[in-house]
Amino acid sequence: MKISLYASALIGCIALSGCMSGTMGRAKDAAPPITVASVDLNRYAGKWYEIARYPNSFQKKCEGVTAEYALRPDGRVGVTNTCATGTSDGKPRSAQGVAAVIDGSNNAKLAVNFAPIPLPKGQGNYWVLYLDPNYQTALVGSPNGSYLWLLARTKTLTTEQRAALNAAAEQNGFRTDLLKDTVQP
Repeated sequence: MKISLYASALIGCIALSGCMSGTMGRAKDAAPPITVASVDLNRYAGKWYEIARYPNSFQKKCEGVTAEYALRPDGRVGVTNTCATGTSDGKPRSAQGVAAVIDGSNNAKLAVNFAPIPLPKGQGNYWVLYLDPNYQTALVGSPNGSYLWLLARTKTLTTEQRAALNAAAEQNGFRTDLLKDTVQP
């Protein structure tokens, strides 16, 4: 079963507001970002560590951020985002959400919802922009450039992995100088 997953370590992203305005990391007149061709949900499921993100209001004071994805019987993806408040060993807080694949996206665009009221399907708010062949690193962003996350299966990246993620972001018109590195315990 293939699905474009990756409701990034957006700890409560959308939990507090379906699409709060954040840092605009792309030019408003930029072409839409280009997503990966597809994501194999079975390979994507599991735990991811947030390596870096665009600063946003719903992740304020969050460190040690993780996102866990699980297949659901209804074909959607369960999302659990967790962060430590203040420092990487601070009090944990979590948000539960559900991600649905956007029809016609080749499973590369998702509508992620943490609120009790579903978001409109539209174009989705969670686009997988890069995923290495071994499913060890990923770049996820919103098409309007307000959100961007660098994710990995491990708490740290090699220089080469970080360079690949930054290059993918820049190729999609995202500013990498706006990224805030996440402190992992």
